[in-house]
Amino acid sequence: MTVTKAELVEKITNQVAPNITKRDVARIVQMFIDEICVTLKEGNRIEIRGFGVLNTKLRRPKIARNPKTKEPVNIPPRRVPVFKASRLLKASLMKGEE
Repeated sequence: MTVTKAELVEKITNQVAPNITKRDVARIVQMFIDEICVTLKEGNRIEIRGFGVLNTKLRRPKIARNPKTKEPVNIPPRRVPVFKASRLLKASLMKGEE
């Protein structure tokens, strides 16, 4: 099952006090996502205790092959996002499987 941002907003709205509107919750969720993106773009690390660490990793340049033409293609270096789950998150996932 996949949880969308709209479903996440709906779940949060149902769990908080009735004086917070769905629109406000949606703005907060979007601000959270935007701040994560900005922080990662700056090359910084995000650590959320009990959840995990978001970071970027530099991938080295490499030469790949176009599968259709078999010609070599240069792939430039690039930054990719990586996530490492915390021990608490891993432990909570294991409890659900027992």
